[in-house]
Amino acid sequence: MDVELNVTLVTFGGFAELHKYRYLYFVVIFTLYILILCCNSTIVCLIWTHKTFHEPMYIFIAALLINSVLYSMTIYPKLLSDVLSEKQIISYPLCVFQGFSYYTSGGSEFLLLAAMAYDRYVSICKPLQYPVIMNRITIYVCLILAWLIPAFETSVLGVLYSNVKLCSFTLTGIFCNNSIYKLQCVPSVTISIYGVVTLINLVLLPMLFILFTYIRILRISYHCCRETRRKALKTCLPHLLVLVNFSCFIFFDIIIVRLDSDLSKTLRLTLTFQSILFHPLLNPIIYGLKMNEIFKHIKILLCQTTRVPLLQGNLGWTEAYNNDFLNNVAPFIRLDGPHEPKLIINSNRALES
Repeated sequence: MDVELNVTLVTFGGFAELHKYRYLYFVVIFTLYILILCCNSTIVCLIWTHKTFHEPMYIFIAALLINSVLYSMTIYPKLLSDVLSEKQIISYPLCVFQGFSYYTSGGSEFLLLAAMAYDRYVSICKPLQYPVIMNRITIYVCLILAWLIPAFETSVLGVLYSNVKLCSFTLTGIFCNNSIYKLQCVPSVTISIYGVVTLINLVLLPMLFILFTYIRILRISYHCCRETRRKALKTCLPHLLVLVNFSCFIFFDIIIVRLDSDLSKTLRLTLTFQSILFHPLLNPIIYGLKMNEIFKHIKILLCQTTRVPLLQGNLGWTEAYNNDFLNNVAPFIRLDGPHEPKLIINSNRALES
């Protein structure tokens, strides 16, 4: 019996001259994808394996880097497949799911940054109460809420989008994001209002909390000694850089995509690539270079990986040298005292040689 499947397909129309630069796109995207996975995974493994990193700040950093990996896995596999395909299409349910995953990881990023800001506030402003406030239960609650709250709010938005009637089937981007809004026949007031509420809950409120927290930290540090101010600024700077970096990409996604500004396809593609390629790669670079303890362990790891091949390559020479030493040099060495080795001539061995 023949079964007909009524599947709504959506076309990605954001690629510029894909037929001409198809393989260049693939090589660049694949290379950056591997770098993102390796860089984020390396720091996460360092934090996981070293007990000195089993502290709230480093646990939140590991969660943030894991979130970057999930963010990349939402986009990259499908993007690499589209680059090599003749038609860049996706079913509408999968498109909604990709948008749900994309904005869930984005919301989790802001909530994790808010948790990290609170951790720094307690550490610097309330150091005596820090072990009591930032205990294991607090850390677990922050991590669970940072992933569950965005997942719940964006899932409701996904359900609303799955029930709308479509009149357009071509997206201006290269993956499913806020541009799904333009596919509707009639713009939904419910989706617009709920989208604004979600934006306030997942982006605006965490950003205000983060800014308020760091302002409090700077005000309290200002009245302390110079060394305390330097440590506070050095600790908070990586978090602020990540916040500014990700906020710029989110505002691009919301403002440029939603307002449908008159951007050329090439410029729109370039800005989109910056948001999906460089943001997950900047997180491990910022934390790897700015956090001294992580940077020290990365250097140790790199030194170990470069020394192992050299030791393996020189193993045969080392064994040959040891054998030659035992056969030719050792017979001429005698210990006259406990700490006075002397080189003597063994006449019998000399005659034999």
